[in-house]
Amino acid sequence: MVIPYRAPGGRLSARTTDAIVTLLVTAVVVVWTLVVMQYESEPPARTVIGWALIAVGCGTLYYRRRWPVAVAVVTLLACAAYYPLSTFDGPLMITFALALYSVAAEGRFTAAIALAAITLLAVGFAESRQSPGHRQIDDTSLVMLAGWLISLVAVGRAQRTRIAYLHEVELRAIAAEREQEARARQSATEERLRIARELHDVLGHSISLINVQSSAVLHKLSKQPEPADALTAAEAALEAVKATSKDALRELRSTLGVLRQADEAAPTAPVSGLDRLGELVERARATGIEVRTDTEGTPRPLPPPVDLAAYRIVQESLTNVARHSRASSALVTIAYTDEDVRVRIDDDGQGTDDEQSQGSGIIGMAERAKAFGGELTARNTADGFRVSARLPLRPLKGTE
Repeated sequence: MVIPYRAPGGRLSARTTDAIVTLLVTAVVVVWTLVVMQYESEPPARTVIGWALIAVGCGTLYYRRRWPVAVAVVTLLACAAYYPLSTFDGPLMITFALALYSVAAEGRFTAAIALAAITLLAVGFAESRQSPGHRQIDDTSLVMLAGWLISLVAVGRAQRTRIAYLHEVELRAIAAEREQEARARQSATEERLRIARELHDVLGHSISLINVQSSAVLHKLSKQPEPADALTAAEAALEAVKATSKDALRELRSTLGVLRQADEAAPTAPVSGLDRLGELVERARATGIEVRTDTEGTPRPLPPPVDLAAYRIVQESLTNVARHSRASSALVTIAYTDEDVRVRIDDDGQGTDDEQSQGSGIIGMAERAKAFGGELTARNTADGFRVSARLPLRPLKGTE
């Protein structure tokens, strides 16, 4: 697995680090060799070859991350040529040690073991060919060399494991942050949609009723009735408009309460629910539609979110009846069961075309029902139009 290197702010890049390490190792080898040259001597040709091998061994370290195995092989060959040839015996072995560590640290564990084994076998074989008294490395030093080679590979492996662990932790942190941001965006989107549905239901219903009531009174006045009759009709319409707008303002304040600051008091207005169904029906009747209600099962308190959803579905359905259906009557049926509450609104209007039956109002009602694990259907019937919804009494997690 390739682990990308990213230099955090304020840290050196990989290339800069490699350049610094290469210069430091080169400085150590060069200074050490120069010091040794003060006390020993050798033919100039060997000195030139020795310095060339030092340049090759040290220079290749710059590429130890890019080509770790190749650099280790080059430094090993440089050392194998340098020590038998040179009299100075400088610390060029440092280059191979660092290269071997880099091979293991870069994840080439098998290659690192092979290079360590080859080095140990080569040194042991070369020393075994020496005559007694001429060995450069005794048995104790050979065992120590084996220990150093094993340690370099083990430390490189540990560093590789550490880097991989830190990289995995970083990836998980990034993934968790992105997931948190996605959840926050999703929550914000859902909240905006919820507020949009509430505003649509509250303002759409009330403004539609006001429009219908005002249009009805204007229609009556256009026929030039008796002054007393005109005044009575105007007063009735204005009373209905006043009541409708007052209720709209109450519900609007309640809806906008979710946008208050954390240190502000919660809205004290009661939340709309089926207990206010009577007021909703009366406002619809003020438009001239005969609205009846029917209850099946035993009425009981509902969870507030379900209660509000049922109320909004009835509200939007009656709004559509008043605006579009040209109906003269409507029936609102509320059915209670042990598992859910069912809402059905039937009218005797003209219905609607299939292509137009999925307006924003019906889509919003369907979204409300779906949010609680229920469903909503809206279709033409033989007598008009029907909206039917089922709302489970146990809402889905996250809708409470």
